[in-house]
Amino acid sequence: MDKIKMTTPLVEMDGDEMTRILWKMIKDELLIPYIDLKTEYYDLGLEHRNETNDQVTIDSALANKKYGVAVKCATITPNAARMTEYNLKEMWKSPNGTIRAIMDGTVFRTPIVVKGIEPCVRNWKKPITLARHAYGDVYKASEIKVPCAGKAELVFTAEDGTETRELIHEFDGPGVLQGMHNTEKSIRSFAKSCFNYALDTKQDLWFATKDTISKKYDHTFKDIFQETYEKEYKERFAEAGITYFYTLIDDAVARVMKAEGGFIWACKNYDGDVMSDMVSSAFGSLAMMTSVLVSPDGNFEYEAAHGTVQRHYYKYLKGEETSTNSVATIFAWTGALRKRGELDKIPQLGVFADKLEKATLTTIESGKMTKDLALITSIENPTVLNSEGFIKAVREELDKNL
Repeated sequence: MDKIKMTTPLVEMDGDEMTRILWKMIKDELLIPYIDLKTEYYDLGLEHRNETNDQVTIDSALANKKYGVAVKCATITPNAARMTEYNLKEMWKSPNGTIRAIMDGTVFRTPIVVKGIEPCVRNWKKPITLARHAYGDVYKASEIKVPCAGKAELVFTAEDGTETRELIHEFDGPGVLQGMHNTEKSIRSFAKSCFNYALDTKQDLWFATKDTISKKYDHTFKDIFQETYEKEYKERFAEAGITYFYTLIDDAVARVMKAEGGFIWACKNYDGDVMSDMVSSAFGSLAMMTSVLVSPDGNFEYEAAHGTVQRHYYKYLKGEETSTNSVATIFAWTGALRKRGELDKIPQLGVFADKLEKATLTTIESGKMTKDLALITSIENPTVLNSEGFIKAVREELDKNL
């Protein structure tokens, strides 16, 4: 078959460790033989980020804003041990955090459902997509360890010098304090990204906070979502046949456990962090979860929800065989190709993405899978393949489909 032609490049963000190895295998085996692949390449491996003083991360995010669609490999966020291991100039920030901030984006995580890997929750039949507001709250908090008795106040000083004070607590001994913030601008961007993604994927949207307790902080989220929906999205949702639903976060948890799935669940930063791991684990494996960063102005960055698989990489360096799950990384590429084809009106890219995803799932359903899935599958006597063997098995299945 002739290779599918592309007109606009994907922004390609390469990464670290074992996922970087899988990245090359996927391109060589599953993409380049079938697509005249056009990408604008950025090496976000930790060594290159260090060499460029992390400028490469900024450049890749700006390229995403220019071209509209990116695909990203998993990357290392360095800690003290990584500082020594990679001889870093400084402890560089999370690339995902930097990219999210530049794109003003919201992260949507969706489990990949496949026969033979059954969710722990019996009634879950369709994927549940978690939308996480990736700004503020505890992740941008200021904290104080209170040493003794005293009074704690929340103080806001306006530009004109006017002060607003709120008593937090009268301490009669040691304790702790935490101050959190958010901005209306960020919350509005979050709301628009969620409503746009719901329309894009034709799924109902749920949003949940604890506004009955947090009558100003959480209630502001609730009010902005409702206002945005009423002004800009109510008629469009009706036309698309989808709904927007608000409830308290504890009620949402109870409802989710009894639902069949097939909707987007929007959460504030901390709630989204926790609930996305809960949902991914309950569906089977974090290695079977996609992640897409969506900006309010319609830019997309696709990646796997998991990390760099450090332990397997060290085995790989020793020449030992690994059985690393590449499914979410394959689906990052298919998601990006499908969106690029949609924007550029190249339907062949979408068709190819569909066939590659089908080939990946059919390979697993036929009993061929990596070790992590073999440990949890309901398929009897599965064949455990190594990292490269699984990707080659997917290619064999793909060739049948094509």
